[in-house]
Amino acid sequence: MTLFVLIGALVGLFMGGFAGLVLGGILGYGLGRYLLNHLLPRGLDAVREQFIDSTFAVMGAVCKADGVVSRDEIRVAEQFFDILGLSPDQRRAAQTSFNRGKCEGFDLYGEVVRLRGMVGNNRALLQLFLHVQLSAIAADGTVHAKERRILQRIAHALGLSDTDVERLLASIRGAAGTAETSATGLDDAYAALGITPSASDAEIKKAYRRLMSQHHPDKLAGRGMPESMRPVAEERVREIRCAYDRITEQRSKRRAA
Repeated sequence: MTLFVLIGALVGLFMGGFAGLVLGGILGYGLGRYLLNHLLPRGLDAVREQFIDSTFAVMGAVCKADGVVSRDEIRVAEQFFDILGLSPDQRRAAQTSFNRGKCEGFDLYGEVVRLRGMVGNNRALLQLFLHVQLSAIAADGTVHAKERRILQRIAHALGLSDTDVERLLASIRGAAGTAETSATGLDDAYAALGITPSASDAEIKKAYRRLMSQHHPDKLAGRGMPESMRPVAEERVREIRCAYDRITEQRSKRRAA
């Protein structure tokens, strides 16, 4: 709001001196209130509705990637209904979206591009969307080659990379404790933070703090994340913290040895 007042006042001062400054400030305040009360909330609501709709439509397509949607995959989708705390109406809408994604001829690329158009270049929010899809596929502990390819296709449509896919998978494996060995788990922890084992302690802390800031649930909510997605955002933060704790614990043990 202050920004609108300041801009209006400066324009008014330039156009009409002191009287213009006062009038410009008043007009700037009025414009700011109109945008905040009418246009911006409506825009955020549209982003949130699109986010939920696309999340479950794409999940339906992803689960159908191998040609059939199994009972386990349906169960995972229903678990997400519970995790997100969807109301009965929201649950029915999510089921409709999921079934839409399963249909023959569903335009997966177009759906993801439409979501990206609504969200913009907010990488953290786009990664959260991809995180949900990865979590659904990885629920059985295995990501098949065909599933990995469709995830990469989704990532590319979001403007993300194959590296983003692998980094998120590493985060999910690390937090779930599904790595085969302690060495693999440590590699996943470094990958989750986007760094290598050669990184210094300072670089590790910097990467950790940057990710924690980018993925903070309150920050994502202010950029259009539906409130129902907060548990997923909180899980993402937990994964980042888990990776950091694993690395720092291993380094502490190595120094003490």
